[in-house]
Amino acid sequence: MKARISWLLFLSAASICCGQLAIGQTIYFPPPSAWQRQSPAQLGLNAAAIDQAVEFATGHEAKTVREGLLAQIHSFGREPLSDPIGPLKDRGGATGLIIYKGYIVAEWGNPSRVDMTHSVTKSFLSTVVGLAVDRHLIGSTLDTIAHAIPPIEIFGPGGNTPPEFIYPFESKHNRKLTWEVMLRQTSDWEGTLWDKPDWADRPQGNIDEWKTRDRHEPGAVWKYNDVRVNALALAATTIWRRPLPDVLKEYIMDPIGASNTWHWTGYHNSWIVLNGQAIQSVSGGGHWGGGLFINAYDMARFGLLTLHHGNWNGKQLISQQWIKQALTPTAANTGYGYMNWFLNTDKKLLPSAPETSWVHIGNGTNMIYCDPEHDLVVVARWIENKEMDGLIRNVLEALQK
Repeated sequence: MKARISWLLFLSAASICCGQLAIGQTIYFPPPSAWQRQSPAQLGLNAAAIDQAVEFATGHEAKTVREGLLAQIHSFGREPLSDPIGPLKDRGGATGLIIYKGYIVAEWGNPSRVDMTHSVTKSFLSTVVGLAVDRHLIGSTLDTIAHAIPPIEIFGPGGNTPPEFIYPFESKHNRKLTWEVMLRQTSDWEGTLWDKPDWADRPQGNIDEWKTRDRHEPGAVWKYNDVRVNALALAATTIWRRPLPDVLKEYIMDPIGASNTWHWTGYHNSWIVLNGQAIQSVSGGGHWGGGLFINAYDMARFGLLTLHHGNWNGKQLISQQWIKQALTPTAANTGYGYMNWFLNTDKKLLPSAPETSWVHIGNGTNMIYCDPEHDLVVVARWIENKEMDGLIRNVLEALQK
């Protein structure tokens, strides 16, 4: 009996991965430049509850200013060396989408507007690292990075800077760092990259100890740090030997039917030379400007891809094994998987949501909520961080029969 149940579960999972439900009903994936809308009633949802969820989202817009530079100063201006070095953008108003069974059942604001998505960018960054693992450009996430990357030549436009190599993983501590600890933000990487030292990001403790403290062993301590995220982006760029936005476009964004309006960028000084060409190393968020600029529809497509564990309409774009690793809790912070997969472990992040759900989160707040139990994706932009659970609670109430 147990064997039969296991086999039925396997068949069910296999059929879902192939874009088919076990009973033969096709799973809907939106084609490029089109996305079918269905009313809540058509999908058996409570229309009044959906309306209430939309009202909740629009009524709890983030209180931060809309001007990009002022917002950056408000978030990070108290940090040392906090001046932006990448592009910023004034944000729009509260915006979002509710996707149920692949269909759009509600939208608000201006989902076509391209805005900074801040640290949601990190989920796209970890994805291109996963693509490198799937294609054996990286043998294992447990491999150290130092042995795998070349000397990195800095590019100075116009010959204004002398030729220079940098070695971001050559210190005694950094030579121990693996892709795994970089992906989980447990590396304690040390150094300065693009004129931003690691200690300048959300510094803690005594200022006299910022540069001299002992380093934590890799994996021991979780610390959110954008300098280290950018070091991972740089390492991944040298592995691919091409711009990461090109990789993302070819293997993820084009196959899922994303628009051509998104833009992933770095800093004015984050240029290197690879294969005799100038390539920009992109940033993993908007801390100092840059990162991914994207509309809500394209965010939702990415959310659907992760909801279906890397499968899009029968094609496995990124391996299920990678998604499994991304969803594995980090020992030093069980609410975090790979960047920037925030897990609902013990329902601490979202008490109203299933423990199996996760959220790709960025400052703003920007969020992509993924809930396989309910076949649900919710994108919300510029909502107060503390109101994420309230929004999801309202959406889930619409699913109750």
